[in-house]
Formats: sequence, structure tokens, C-alpha cells
Amino acid sequence: MSASFAIAMLLASAAFAADGKDQEAYCKYVTEQAAAQRDLLRTPNAVAGVTQPNTGLPMQVVWGVSGSLSNVKKAALTMDAARKDCELYGATSSAQQDIQYALPRLEKQALQHRLELIQQASENLDALLAATTKMLDAQNATRPMAFALQTTRIKLTADRADTQLKIAAIYTPQLSDRPVKELVTEKQDREVNERRALDKLNRQNDWDVALSVGAHQQIDPLIASNGAYGEVTVSYNLASRAISKHLDRSADAYDDWKKVQEGDVIRNFDVLKQQLGDSVSVQDSRLKALQDEEKQIESNLQLLGSADTTAATDFRNQLTTAKLLLQIEIGDASFRLERLQEFLARNF
Repeated sequence: MSASFAIAMLLASAAFAADGKDQEAYCKYVTEQAAAQRDLLRTPNAVAGVTQPNTGLPMQVVWGVSGSLSNVKKAALTMDAARKDCELYGATSSAQQDIQYALPRLEKQALQHRLELIQQASENLDALLAATTKMLDAQNATRPMAFALQTTRIKLTADRADTQLKIAAIYTPQLSDRPVKELVTEKQDREVNERRALDKLNRQNDWDVALSVGAHQQIDPLIASNGAYGEVTVSYNLASRAISKHLDRSADAYDDWKKVQEGDVIRNFDVLKQQLGDSVSVQDSRLKALQDEEKQIESNLQLLGSADTTAATDFRNQLTTAKLLLQIEIGDASFRLERLQEFLARNF
């Protein structure tokens, strides 16, 4: 029982991979460990010793080999368990990585889109500033009017720099194109396969057929009395039924544990879904509030009409610059809301 228990502990100790190289290195490690245990199990043992038969015969020296049918089967099951563990490691890595970087990836996409919005607003502001500069040269505008536009440019420049810094601070590796729900399902299937492989390995301890063959030589007194011997031993563990029940309960308990384990793929999958749902609600409320603000600005612009006084032009410029800044926020909120909804629909 100790050999298979050690193998089970080894195979159950997988951590999450960060990339393909990590998975490849882990699989090599597990495979080599399993191969060493396989060779140990399937290779017969050489035995030698001195015995004093209890039938009153003289002392004898014996030598030979012994093997176990159960160990031979364990050797094959050990390699199968290692292969299933490697497959589980890869599936777990892919699912965990996609879950871990889902929100950062969405954030990075939103920030990149925000840069485009800032660039568009900057071009519109430059056009407005150029028109105001011409009016200033013609003495149809005041310097405070132009300064207000320059202040807005400063805000856009700061917003651009801040957005670029945020993008640079977000790390997002190459992720799978498959929906997260498929990756999680695959991970669960691989986990079931690994549990079954380890279960078969543990149940192999219930019975054994051992074979020993060799020769013996009388040594006291030393005479020419070489002879061969052979022995077949069949064993069965009387607690095998109870052990099987415990193993079945252990498998059920393992499934229950994985569903609530903090840090496991299934638990993190549920957490991500909740986070995305909350984010959708926040962005939806934000977008509605921004759209209400935009309506008020549009209403004020309509009230101004085509008035061309200096005061009217100044107020129109203020409303226009406020609208430019507001359009960045509206475009940002709309993009985030759409991407979040698309991600939820595709991955859950």
C-alpha cells in the first residue's frame, strides 16, 4: 500500500502552470518519477540468504529471484496515472490562466479603445482651438476663451499619459480562444480521469500473486546437495471491500472539496462570473448617468442656437469641450459594457 500511496501523493501535488514551457517541464518531471517507480515495480528482486529448515535438516544457503503480479500491474497503472496527471495539469493551467487574466485582458482592451477616443477628441479640440485662435487674431474672441480650450488640451494630454501607463502596467499572456466554460469542463473531465487512474492504482493492493524461484545448497555439513525450489503465493486483503467503500467516498469528498476550494478553477470560475455580472451593472449605471449629462449639454447648445456674440461663443466653446470630454467617458463606458456582455454570453 505504501508504494501506491506515495505515487498518489506525487501525482496529486500539481500546481498551476503559467505557460507551455512550465507544463512541459512538469510533465517531464512526473513522467520520469513514474518511470522510475514503474521500473522498480516490474523488475524481479534478487534474493539470497541463509536458512535453517524447521524439519531438522542442515542449514542451507538459498538464492534466486522473486516477483509479484500485482507489482507488474501497478507498473502499467503508474504510467497511466502519470499521463492522466499531465493532461489534468495542462487543462487546469489553461482554464486557470484564462480565468486569472480575463478581467485584465478586458481592461487592457478598454484602455486601448480609450486611447482612440482621446485621439479623436484631441483632433476635434485642435480644430476648435484653431478657429478660436483666428477669432482672437481678429479680436472677435478673448484670451480667456482660448485659455479654456488649452486647459482642456492639458486634461486630454494627462488622460492620454495616464491611460498609456495603465496599459503598460497590465500583463496579459497569450490566452486560449476557446470559451472559459469549455476549458473548465475539460479540466473537470481530466480530473475525473486522473482520480479513476489513482483509484485503480490503490485498488491493486487488494490482491497479489507472488512467485519465487531459485536454488539451495546445504552448508552444514557442506555436501553436493544443490537443488531448485519454487513458491507461488496468492494473497487477498480481507478489508478490500471496506477499503473500496472508503475510496469511493474519498472520490465524492474530493469533488465536493474542489467545488468550494478557494483558488481552484471551479471556484474561481464562479467568482469571475459574479465579478463580471457586478461590472456589467456598474457600467450600465455609469453609461446612463453620462448619457443624461450629454442630454443636458445638447439642450444648452440648442438654446444657444446661432447666436454669435462673444459671450455666446465662449459658452458654446465651454459646452463643446465638456461634450468632448464627456464623449470619451460615454464611449469608454459603452465599449466596456458591450465587451463585458459579449464575454459573459460567450464564456458562461
